This record gives sequence, C-alpha cells and structure tokens, in this order.
Amino acid sequence: MIDDLKIKKLHTLKVIAERLNEANDLQIMLQEVMNELLPLIGMETGWIFLIDQDGAFQLVVDINLPPALTWNHKKPMCEGECWCVNRYNDGRLKGAVNIIECKRIEDVIQQQRGETNQITHHATVPLKAGNENFGLLNVASANKTHFHNEELALLEAVAYQIGTAIKRIKLVENEQNMALIAERNRLARDLHDSVSQLLFSLLLTVRGTKEMTKDEQLKEMLTYIQDLSQEALSEMKALIWQLRPHGLENGIVSAIKNYGKVLGLKVEVEVPSQQDLPVKIEEVLWRIGQEALNNCKKHANTKTAFVKILTDEKYIVMEIRDHGCGFNYEADASLPSLGLLSMKERAEILGGTFQLQSEPGKGSKIVVSIPNKE
Repeated sequence: MIDDLKIKKLHTLKVIAERLNEANDLQIMLQEVMNELLPLIGMETGWIFLIDQDGAFQLVVDINLPPALTWNHKKPMCEGECWCVNRYNDGRLKGAVNIIECKRIEDVIQQQRGETNQITHHATVPLKAGNENFGLLNVASANKTHFHNEELALLEAVAYQIGTAIKRIKLVENEQNMALIAERNRLARDLHDSVSQLLFSLLLTVRGTKEMTKDEQLKEMLTYIQDLSQEALSEMKALIWQLRPHGLENGIVSAIKNYGKVLGLKVEVEVPSQQDLPVKIEEVLWRIGQEALNNCKKHANTKTAFVKILTDEKYIVMEIRDHGCGFNYEADASLPSLGLLSMKERAEILGGTFQLQSEPGKGSKIVVSIPNKE
C-alpha cells in the first residue's frame, strides 16, 4: 500500500508537470516549480542559472539564499566562476551530481560577506531537452553534504521536464518573432505599394497643375499642397524604413545576427570593410541570408553559421557556410529545394550569381555575388 509520503510526492510531481505544461512566462514558471520542488525533496534553498550559447550565465530564480549570497543585490550569485557553471560550459556535466563544496559559498566566507546559514554543499543538475542545454538547477540545505541517488534521480526527472518546457516556450517565442517579422514586411510592402505611390502621384499632379496656371493665389495654395505632399512622402519613407525586417534598420550585419538568435543559431559575421550597401542589394542579401539560416537550422544539424560580406567597387559578395552534415550536390546540377531556387532567382534579378557547394560531413557553403550599383 502506498504510504502518505509517496502520495504527497506523486501529487507534487503532478502539480509541477501541470505548471510546466500550462506556463507561457519563463520567469513565473521557474519560480512556481522551485516553490513546489524544494518542499518535495526536503531542501531549503535553490536557484536556477540560465546559460546562453556563449557560456554567460544569468540568475533567474532563487529561493531562501543565505544573507552572504544576497550581499550587494546578489552580486556573489551573478558574477565570477564556479564549479557547476564551468563543468556545464566545458561539457563535463551530463546529469545530476553532488558538488563537494560550493565555490560561491567559499568566496563569501573568505570575503566575510555575512551568514551562510550553514550551507556548504549543493546538488546540481543541467536543464536540457534532447541535445539542447539551457542552464542549471541547484538545491541546498543546511549541513547537508551529500545527496542520495534517489534524490538526484528525482531532481533529474524534474530538470528534464523543466528543460522541455523551456524549449516549448522558446519555440513559441521564436514563432511569434517570425510572425512579427512577416507582418512588418507585409505592412511595409503595402505602404510602399499603395500610400507612397498615391502621395507621389499627388506630388506630380500638383507640380503639373502649377505649370498650367498663372493665378498667383492658386499657385500659392498649390505650393502649400506640394510642400505637405513632400513632407508626407518623406514621413512615409521613414516609416517604411522603420518597418523593415527587425534589425535591418541597423544594417544587414545586425539583422543577420538577430535572425540567428530567433532561430537559436550563433552567427559569426565577418565584414572586412564597412560600406553602406544600396537598399535593393541589402534587401536581397537579407532575404537570401534568412533562407540560408533557415536551411542551416532545419538540415545542417549544427548551431553555428558563418557569414562573410565582401565589397569593392564592382561587386558585393556574401558567403554563408556551416560545418554541419552537408549533402550530395554537384555543381551545375538542379537545385534540390524551392528555397535554394528562390535564393538563386533573387540574386539573378539584380544581375548577380548564386553558387552552392556541399558534401556529406563537410557542411555547406553559399556564395552570392551581386554587381555593386544602385
């Protein structure tokens, strides 16, 4: 017969699973899970680090930290190195483990930052879903220096659930960001094709009408209308510029990096010489870059892409490559997907060329060359 303690544990795990399944706000979700988890395993203190692809960590949730660790707005928890973060970043931390001693506790004791509530050790478990890692879950209690296998197994089970929930929330956020980008593009295109063209037509009509009349009072009114039309057209152009794909208002390098973040890719961009690109060319390179990064995310089985943009008086060249799984492709063969064909067509519209290179196990490379002219 199941005893009351086991029933309580099962109920708490059910509550945690429900919280993770329903949550849409990452911060609130992690806080609620920690509130349920600590009593379940008999711990007093816990905290969660989220760690990005560059290894930078952020304290996102903490419960009942001792005063020494909350000193100066939790500075000991937000700066410096520690065993668990270092092991996580170099790939040695695979599952739930005991930590011999907490380096952050050691540091604050040495620096005499205050009371540690007799916490010296903690258990740590990575938050992950499949091959993706998101951060660390740490728990501790006064005078507890060892965690039993059953406790570690329970922590690991909850951590896997948290990792899956984090991935779900990030996927939703990415979908929302991509939908926002698409809507911004549509709105900018509609404004350009309709309102801007109407304002331009009005401007030309007013100019023509001024040439057809000798009435000075009418000319004065037409000049006023002309000035208003010109001002409205300038405002509309500025608005359309702001509605360009997110980040492109700061240039294509910023746009490509931001889009990589949306997809969960680390994009390394190399631009040997800075030069303002013609708007049409920048737009085409951006669209090609988007499609190439999408392909990298979907098919290359890698989290890093490399982009190089070279410019001179005659050509603007963009190279996008990855060190992913690659595929069989021979030069001059027909392109294997509509996305690649679309990239080629975009380049050729501006008189440019498109080249694709790929081999199994050696990654893929796309080279786009466009004549450098307005």
